[in-house]
Amino acid sequence: MDDDALRRRAVLKGGLAAAALLALPGRVRAAWLDQGFDNGWRELVPYPQKMPLLRITTRPVHLETPFSQFDRGLITPNEAVFVRYHLAGHPLDIDPAAHTLTIAGKVSRPLTLTLAELKKRFETVRQTVVMQCAGNGRGLSQPRVQGAQLGNGSMACVEMAGARLADVLAAAGVDGAARQIAYHGTDQPALEATPSFVRSLDIADALRPEAMIAWEMNGRPLPVLNGYPLRLVVPGFYAAYWMKHLSRIDVLDHVFDGWFASQAYVVPDTPDNGVPPGTRPDRTVRLTRMKVRSFITNFSDGDIAPAGRLALRGIAFDGGSGIRRVDVSADGGASWLPARLGKDAGRFAFRPWTLTLDDVRPGPLTLMARATANDGQVQPAVQPWNPGGYARDVIERLNLVVAEAGR
Repeated sequence: MDDDALRRRAVLKGGLAAAALLALPGRVRAAWLDQGFDNGWRELVPYPQKMPLLRITTRPVHLETPFSQFDRGLITPNEAVFVRYHLAGHPLDIDPAAHTLTIAGKVSRPLTLTLAELKKRFETVRQTVVMQCAGNGRGLSQPRVQGAQLGNGSMACVEMAGARLADVLAAAGVDGAARQIAYHGTDQPALEATPSFVRSLDIADALRPEAMIAWEMNGRPLPVLNGYPLRLVVPGFYAAYWMKHLSRIDVLDHVFDGWFASQAYVVPDTPDNGVPPGTRPDRTVRLTRMKVRSFITNFSDGDIAPAGRLALRGIAFDGGSGIRRVDVSADGGASWLPARLGKDAGRFAFRPWTLTLDDVRPGPLTLMARATANDGQVQPAVQPWNPGGYARDVIERLNLVVAEAGR
């Protein structure tokens, strides 16, 4: 058994790695990091195949990436990618040679494929994509909402490799009356009353060329905690659609109404998916495509910065139209300066940007970054509120203290 296989086996058996905590910039107190909201201190915990990440819950495993990681490069390393499980019944043993993916339902040729058969039978494609939890930034909601209180670290930009979902479905012979696919992995609820984590996708979205069945992330097999050995990847959609440990896909001639498809991950059916704070929406709609966002990455809130020239770096992304521009304000939004966009790694990837402010004077300084997508979306100045705290896309504010040189 090779080293990677041994490490994966150790993860599946639930052992903690005996790894030292890495030195992480930002507001760190011993092995804890402040997320910047009330009760926002989170412990940094190393899991196998992972650097120390912010522990949200232990069972099911829920880990968030320290935000400073996003200033270290366009691609998020596998060991830094966040982890989100919905069910406590994680798979305890996965043999990649025995794991299979079944395609059934409204198809003319039902399939059961091993990982080796998928790799041999279908063309391997690669794309750089943003994976983001729908609740990314939920802890910043005002007023606060129920759910995991997250900072802005539940996102990643990774290169995925695998087969096109459309190619696999074509091999199974999808019925012309097909409306959706329903799919699930191998994790199971710990209690009978808990619904199984089964998600659904409209057939038109399943057949888009970017949707894929991935077995590789950043040139290596998927980490166990990120879905090894197979994961459904739906670029542009929130990560709740990206099923880990993918084991079955059913093609349906109707709309699937399972709990995680019809009642979870829904937002108000309003133009901005918001309602007055503290109220409930009259109607809801499924949350699908990500909204445009941008961040300043080379400073943390409360940092001290030098007077004079101030170099800024950041990232922006959206649900797949690509980034048209990023503007930065240093005066509360009264005026905006255009940033310089960096390398375009694809319409589903992080787009880096840079800007240097001249003649920055000592004192408090509030910075704001605002992205505009190619489809016309612009980040709002005020966050629309919804009961789930989903789809945060507001213009974020970063407060610095500018000090004179030598102080």
